[in-house]
Amino acid sequence: MKRELSLDVFRGLTLAAMILVNTPGSWSHVYAPLLHASWHGLTPTDLIFPFFLFIVGAAMFHSMGRIPKGQIPWIKIVKRTLLMFLIGFALNIYPFTGDPENWRIMGVLQRIALCYFVGALLILTLSARGVWLASAAILLGYWLLMQVSPDPWSLEHNLVRQMDMAVLGADHLYQGFGMPFDPEGLLSCLPAVVTLLAGYLTSSMLAACATHQLKIKTLLTWAAIALLAGLLWHPLQPINKALWTGSYVLVCSAFAWLILALIIYCHDIKQWQKGFYWAQVYGSNPLFFYVLSWLYAATLGQVIRFDVDGKTISAYQWLFQLLSDMMSQKNASLLFALIAVGLHYLLSAWLYKRKIFIKI
Repeated sequence: MKRELSLDVFRGLTLAAMILVNTPGSWSHVYAPLLHASWHGLTPTDLIFPFFLFIVGAAMFHSMGRIPKGQIPWIKIVKRTLLMFLIGFALNIYPFTGDPENWRIMGVLQRIALCYFVGALLILTLSARGVWLASAAILLGYWLLMQVSPDPWSLEHNLVRQMDMAVLGADHLYQGFGMPFDPEGLLSCLPAVVTLLAGYLTSSMLAACATHQLKIKTLLTWAAIALLAGLLWHPLQPINKALWTGSYVLVCSAFAWLILALIIYCHDIKQWQKGFYWAQVYGSNPLFFYVLSWLYAATLGQVIRFDVDGKTISAYQWLFQLLSDMMSQKNASLLFALIAVGLHYLLSAWLYKRKIFIKI
């Protein structure tokens, strides 16, 4: 099966955007589109994680396409799931100086690992039609299950938080919402699986389309249906990244299909390929650069420290201050992030040129 170059470009754009929003010079000085919605709602930044899951699913079409239905390579799937989960957990506790009683268990890679495991089982046991039906059943089932709480979409009382508190414990959850709540919670992994499956189904569709025009037509049709369904569902189940609601899944999938249609039009029909080559290069080692970008920020912020005018500051703070002395703090914060994007690209280009692709 021939790889779809538009998906490689999409992966590179998503990786660059992820580093951009995750590495500002200061979280107190960030332009609004580069921040997550505070609770309900959607910003451009809220699209990045679902795009990653979407891309994982798209790649699974090729990695699992030759495996006969019903023949599940359990060792390979379990090994990859555990390895991704453990890498994500290790990033949570780096540089390994915190109290184990407060270590956060879940996270981005941990969610990807769990979604990969469930998604692989569904992909290898169901037909394409079965995957569509399973996706619909998961979204509807999650919506109904959340109704167990009298205030299902609130921060304090939602079922996702209640389950994580009971299973993981308050001290092992993310603490950034003013109370213990994990945006990568256990229960909300269920609708996140559908985001992964949307990517798988997209690769399946693109492989079956004979022309670029048909690919674009199909993607735009899917996008219109998903966007309309997500917006109609929003009053009953608000678009919410932290809870990964069904409406959020539909709207984010719609945006993924719209962007893919645009990439295919520009890259394959208009042949503006040189302008996208950098993104194809950038996306060639996605897991490696996700881990590296985390270590880059954590090392600058927590490991490398020195004295400036009798005060101990981190290298992260020092570099931001250096930039903010030359421009506004928001622009300095943005430039700090752009420098991180550029540095990671230089390494990705070096690896790509030498055909070094790091996978697990």
